[in-house]
Amino acid sequence: MTDTGFEKAPARNRRRFPGISSRAYEHPADRSALVALRKLSGFDTVFKTLSGLLPERSLRLLFLSDSVRVGETQFPHLHGMLRDACYILDLETVPQMYVRQDPTPNAMCIGLDEPIIVVTTGLVELLDEEEMRAVVGHEVGHALSGHSVYRTILLFLTGLALKVAWIPLGNVAIMALVTALREWFRKSELSADRAGLLVGQDLNASMRGLMKIAGGNHLHEMNVDAFLAQADEYEKSGDLRDSVLKILNVLPRTHPFTTVRAAELKKWSQHRDYQRIMDGHYPRREEDKDTSVTDSFRQSASHYADTVRTSKDPLMKLVGDIAGGAGDLGGKLRDRFTGAGAGSGSGTGTAGGGTDGKGATGPEQG
Repeated sequence: MTDTGFEKAPARNRRRFPGISSRAYEHPADRSALVALRKLSGFDTVFKTLSGLLPERSLRLLFLSDSVRVGETQFPHLHGMLRDACYILDLETVPQMYVRQDPTPNAMCIGLDEPIIVVTTGLVELLDEEEMRAVVGHEVGHALSGHSVYRTILLFLTGLALKVAWIPLGNVAIMALVTALREWFRKSELSADRAGLLVGQDLNASMRGLMKIAGGNHLHEMNVDAFLAQADEYEKSGDLRDSVLKILNVLPRTHPFTTVRAAELKKWSQHRDYQRIMDGHYPRREEDKDTSVTDSFRQSASHYADTVRTSKDPLMKLVGDIAGGAGDLGGKLRDRFTGAGAGSGSGTGTAGGGTDGKGATGPEQG
């Protein structure tokens, strides 16, 4: 691995995507939200005002003073990966990256004016080079999409909610916004996972990295197919009670569950959209200004409709039945909620229902 600049290709022969728009890899729900926000009149003014309230300068000083800044003489292998990722996704300004002492594997991209990438020592020590390359590509994808702005605001609002919890209705209003932002945040993670695959161009490495984030540095004890089977079992297991528990489990999280991320990335890697990008056919940044908000929302709605139609989750299947005009709705609702008539698949699956406190607070890669 060499510390390359833009005048040279990355160390390994990987495809490069000149002028690629983030729309090429963004999840439909993420993309529609971003397009709408970018088109919103006065949005930039609001954020310039907010920048004076958010502790961004404080965060920059904190990382500068109490973390290690990645560069040619400090963590040079990470510096090379970062420059390679920016080269592949054609991001002209290389973001600053810091390594922070923290045993919890994590990474994030924040900042209003300029994105900052922060990775923890726990993540650096956990992943091998190709796995780490996918993570760096993931964070550079956040930077290219402009996610860092909204993620910084979410961090601010989450902290603000704690400070105003004593004010009647004040916390309710803020938490409603936080909940909506978290739903977008989770979709943005799926987008960034795709960017990581475009940078690393090694699906196995991306899968290994997600497995390690879920199960630690015991790769010899884990299996990709079995890990993906967990995601399938999680989606289709149980009855409506488990579906409700899945929703309650995911609401406090900023990230989708790790098995779900792996399954979503595997599915995207097999989709024609991914192959078209790899063949050099993708939307360009120069076309972003002409993007239609209506078209973006239509694509998002179509995606959710497809999700409902193909989902194995009991609640989603019920929604699909209702949309299809299924008869005996009351009986179906009763049977789905109690598990009656579910056949061999009945029972209360533990994949989505059990909570031991770890499901909502486990390691999450930003």
